[in-house]
Amino acid sequence: MSILFDPFTIRNLEIRNRFVRSATYDGFANENGHVSDAQIKLFSDLADGGAGLIIAGIAYVHYTGQISPHQNSIAGDEFVSGFEKVTKAVHERGAKIAIQLFHGGKEAKYLKTKNILPLAPSIVDNDPYYSGEYREITDSEIWEVINAFGDGAIRAKAAGFDAVQVHGAHAYLLSQFLSPFTNRRQDQWGGSLQNRLRLHYEIYKNIRKKVGEDYPVFIKIGVQDGFIGGLQLDEGKESAKLLAKLGFDSLEISQGLRGKRYVETEYKAHIDSLNKEAYYREWCREIKSQLDVPIMIVGGLRTLSLMEEIVQNKEADCVSLCRPFICEPGLVNDWETNEHKKLKCISCNKCVDAIYKGKPINCILTTPQI
Repeated sequence: MSILFDPFTIRNLEIRNRFVRSATYDGFANENGHVSDAQIKLFSDLADGGAGLIIAGIAYVHYTGQISPHQNSIAGDEFVSGFEKVTKAVHERGAKIAIQLFHGGKEAKYLKTKNILPLAPSIVDNDPYYSGEYREITDSEIWEVINAFGDGAIRAKAAGFDAVQVHGAHAYLLSQFLSPFTNRRQDQWGGSLQNRLRLHYEIYKNIRKKVGEDYPVFIKIGVQDGFIGGLQLDEGKESAKLLAKLGFDSLEISQGLRGKRYVETEYKAHIDSLNKEAYYREWCREIKSQLDVPIMIVGGLRTLSLMEEIVQNKEADCVSLCRPFICEPGLVNDWETNEHKKLKCISCNKCVDAIYKGKPINCILTTPQI
C-alpha cells in the first residue's frame, strides 16, 4: 500500500492518511453566513470518500473581511452551532476537519453593497491587478482584526474543529501585508520583512493564547507573488522559516498575490501532462529541507505515483487537493482500490469561473449546467 494511505500526525492530531482536501470556497453558505444543509452534505461526502483531513474554506473572522454573500462567517458565537453539525458529520465518517480563518482585505468588494470600503495595508496607484475603491487600514483596525482571528479560533475549537488554518496566501489580507507591492506602509506594519510579517506573528500569538498550546494551528502561506515586482521567493522562504519557528504546526505552501488570470494565479489551468503537475514542488522541496514542521503541497496534483514520489522523497508530508475533489469527492477511496485510476478533473477551471460569477462551486463533468 502507498505511503499516502499511512496515518499521519500533526502535533497531536492523527489523520487516517496523507490526503488533505485543500480549503475551497464553496458558495453554499446561507446569506447570513450560517452553515447550510448543502455544506453538511458536501463535507459528509468528502469524509465518506476517504479524505484524511478536510479544510473548510475562508470563514471570515471580521465583518470587514467578507468577500461574498454566500460565505461562511465565524465572526460571532451564533455561528458555532451550525459548524457543530459539520464537524459531527465528518467525525462520524472517520475524517478530521479544520477550518480556514480568513480576511479578504481589499478583495472584500462585497462590502460596497453595504456602503463600506474594503481595507488594505496601503493604497497602490495604478495597480494593474486590481480595480476598485478601498482604503488604508488603521492601526487600531489592525489590532481589531488580529483579535477577531483569535476569537474565530476559540469558536472553531468550541464547534469541534480539529484545527484551524490561517489564510496567509493568494490575494487576501495577510498576503497583502507580506508583499512589498501592496504593503507600502511606513509604520511598524510595513518596510522590512519582519514588519510585513508582524500581522502573521500577532495573529498567531493571539490565537495560541486563546486556544492553548495543544490545539493545532496551521497556516497557508503564499511564498511568491504571481507577477514580477511582488514578493520574491527568497523572502517567501524566509517567511516560511520564521513562521515555523514561531510555532505554526503545519505550513501549506502556495502562491501570494495573483497576477493575470489564470496563468499567474494559484489555480493554473490545463494541467494535462505530468510535467505541468505539482507546480509548487520546488518551493516545497526547498522549504521542507530546512524545516521540521509538516509541509502540505498543493497545486496541480493529479497523478498518484507523483504524489507518492514527493512524499517518499520528503519534499512534503501531505498532499493537498482542491479541484479534483470538486469533481470526485470519493477520489481517495477510488485510489485505494485502484492506484492507476486517472482523475476526471481536466483543470478547465469552470469551477473557478462559477465562483467569479457568484455561483456555488460545481464541476461541469458532474453537475448539469444551467
